[in-house]
Amino acid sequence: MLARVANNLFWMGRYIERSEHIARYLNVNYFASLDAPNELSQSRQFVLKSMLFMADDHSTNDEQLEEQEVLFDIALNPDKQYSIINYVKLARENANSARDLISTELYESINKFYHFVLNYPIDNFKKRGLYDFTVQVAEHVSILRGKIRGTLLHDEVYAIIMLGVNIERATQVIRIINSKYKDAVIAQGSYGDTIRNSYEWTTLLKCTESYDMMRRFYRQTPTSITTLEFLILNTDCPRSVMNSLNQVCKHILVLSTEKHPSKNSAAFLIGRVRAKYQFKVIEEIEVDLELFIQNILDDLNEIGMKLQREYFHY
Repeated sequence: MLARVANNLFWMGRYIERSEHIARYLNVNYFASLDAPNELSQSRQFVLKSMLFMADDHSTNDEQLEEQEVLFDIALNPDKQYSIINYVKLARENANSARDLISTELYESINKFYHFVLNYPIDNFKKRGLYDFTVQVAEHVSILRGKIRGTLLHDEVYAIIMLGVNIERATQVIRIINSKYKDAVIAQGSYGDTIRNSYEWTTLLKCTESYDMMRRFYRQTPTSITTLEFLILNTDCPRSVMNSLNQVCKHILVLSTEKHPSKNSAAFLIGRVRAKYQFKVIEEIEVDLELFIQNILDDLNEIGMKLQREYFHY
């Protein structure tokens, strides 16, 4: 396989995963805020700044944001590089470049996804289409995941796509945690509760489709400790960072030809990063969550760059 084609497969997986997480973040934050238990969490400006921060690392400031403009920019504005429509376009372009290595079923599903987003009526979206658009984006991505898993040989092609999917999933979950942690610090809890019991932890779990799983696992209302432990360290949660790192370790072994990876290889780096977080405890992470978030984002970025140099450089 050409390195260029491998690169296309890797980024196709990443862009597909990224579009879903941003769509769900828009949906959950917008509609959850309508039932939020305190006035600040219900504030449109508070919600819009959170969305922009998640989508584009947008620093919070005092400028007045226009709701329709912000939602359009993140969802359907082709002039914004962080928009969902641009991520879907990039996923399709990468799929086009690797057309002979992916199944017809997967390619057709990507094409349907692309045309759905491209032709979504902008006026309808601005007036009342946020829920419909974001739910359908998430459903299209679920279909694509099924096509990847069910219509491709589980060989090098599958491994490369899944490397992209899982690295992106871990990255986006950490970015969502970062955004909601900042929201929780600002909004605090409701009815005099501390940040540990903030409503934002429930919103965070719903943003990652993990609320029901977490409630069944802990059998209690989400707190900062249980939410972060579940989304970062729980290996049985399919959305957790540790689960994604375990999947990355599994798929790199398909590509690596070394029985004992050398210290300069991507396989070695991935194993080292997994080991670094495998035996973390949540109390240690919570002491300085912002530093932990920065460190793990740096580690995930380093893995991506290492894979780029070792397998995808051309």
